[in-house]
Amino acid sequence: MESKKNLKADVSRNGSIYFAVGLALMLFLTYSTINYKTYDKSLIDIGKLDLDAELDEEIPLIDQLTPPPPPPPPPAAPEVIEIVEDEEEIEETVIESTETDQDEEIEVEDIEVEEVYEDVEVPFSVIENVPEYPGCEKGSNTEKRKCMSAKIAKFVQRKFNTDLAGDLGLSGRQRISVIFKIDKTGNVTGVRSRAPHPRLEKEAARVINMLPKMKPGRQRGKAVVVPYSLPITFQVQD
Repeated sequence: MESKKNLKADVSRNGSIYFAVGLALMLFLTYSTINYKTYDKSLIDIGKLDLDAELDEEIPLIDQLTPPPPPPPPPAAPEVIEIVEDEEEIEETVIESTETDQDEEIEVEDIEVEEVYEDVEVPFSVIENVPEYPGCEKGSNTEKRKCMSAKIAKFVQRKFNTDLAGDLGLSGRQRISVIFKIDKTGNVTGVRSRAPHPRLEKEAARVINMLPKMKPGRQRGKAVVVPYSLPITFQVQD
């Protein structure tokens, strides 16, 4: 009769697994035995907490510093009482009311207003009535303007020292610019000059200040200041 084997009942089929498990258990037991340590309980002192000793600790006393008392207030000054005799009479000041009614008439004194005239300057070319140079009183405003310019130019040519430029070592054509004003009284003021040399400037100012007094120019019927410019040119002979 042939024997039949159950494949599931074969023990040798899982032998390697059982061997590995047993080997692991032996290694664990060996490691635990080697590292096992014991201690002597008599050498271990856990210690006890004495709560009574902690409570009996002395707390040092600290002296409290008290602030000094504030200084006493200064004595109050005695009130000075002025005694006034009953017989003395005191005059009372009466303040009168300054309010007025609508029907009340108020007298106002005449106020004098002084007119202040400023020194208004009007250019020579646009003034209504040009200043009148002596000898130029006749004719229209345009004729008076031409006459005045010609008279001043002739006066300067006659009085100006042209030899001064040669003495200063200057040569060629020389030009001097002169500006002056004819004030409200007809006098020449504010002479200013510009020239190649300071001595020529002084000479030009000297000659202009010698101009005669004129009749002042007028604008809207009032005398005004009239500025006037004059170029002086001459040739220095070598």
